[in-house]
Amino acid sequence: MNTGRLIHTAQALVDDVIDVPSLPRRGANTVATSRHRQAGGAVTVLLAAARSGARCVHAGSVGRGPAGDLIRATLQNDKVTVSSPIVEEIDTGECVVFVEPSAQRTFVTVQGAERRITATSLNTSAPQVGDYVAISGYTLQGPTATPLLDWLATLQPGVQVVLDPGSAFAELDDATRTAALAHTTIWTSNAEEAQFMTGCADMTAAAEALLKHLPPGALAIVRDGPAGCAVSGWCKTTAVPGFPQTPYDTNGAGDTHTGVMLAGLLSGADPATAARRANAAGALKVTRRGADTIPTAADIDRFLAAQQLSK
Repeated sequence: MNTGRLIHTAQALVDDVIDVPSLPRRGANTVATSRHRQAGGAVTVLLAAARSGARCVHAGSVGRGPAGDLIRATLQNDKVTVSSPIVEEIDTGECVVFVEPSAQRTFVTVQGAERRITATSLNTSAPQVGDYVAISGYTLQGPTATPLLDWLATLQPGVQVVLDPGSAFAELDDATRTAALAHTTIWTSNAEEAQFMTGCADMTAAAEALLKHLPPGALAIVRDGPAGCAVSGWCKTTAVPGFPQTPYDTNGAGDTHTGVMLAGLLSGADPATAARRANAAGALKVTRRGADTIPTAADIDRFLAAQQLSK
């Protein structure tokens, strides 16, 4: 069993989630049906992993103010440590999320303290052999790219680097992409993001093709919503079926999948077993709203048991 931790370096933001009947045309108006604020971004991955038993650390920067306070309180509730010092002069940024009845999401982000990382602030997490260090394609944009890449170059062998490329990865210059991939030992993304790198629309083919872009011994995980996910590497490729649900809110489903997947790998589970639990967690998450509804290990156990009984 791996006793390592999950260390996340990406942006912890506050999501201002607004339900709308539809997005208005440009210059027009609409009336929201509800609104709530929650900690999001890297927080969702960390909470999902912590609730599945992983020891977790947030190494990204968090500001001083209402948004930063909400993030620290949310992480503390699930015993997730924040290693980096508080950025005193600015609050954490916020992401306005418009959610339509179809569960389609539209985002507008205001940046803040989460963009104030340095190699020194990241190193407060003190990665050790067996730890998983999660990075995001969004951190590889703008002023955070250089400190992140500089810090990754200092990690000792045996620290696993997990890349969630996001849609931002497609917008990076070739040199930045190449540098990030050279450090990546675990890739986790949705099918569209994997297709950008491989040209493969099929999740299983994309997972296999991704290994050509990663160091030897890497693992690639490609999600495709209700279809489930594919995992390739460690001498095997497996397509793991999903659990289709009627979605209520898809916000955070991918991050929930990633957190549970990584928690499973850290616990010593094989990739296919970890992926099945991650698929179940993602299926549960789309039927719920808010950070507090991220499933626990017990929730996932009950869901999988019910699936088995229904066969």
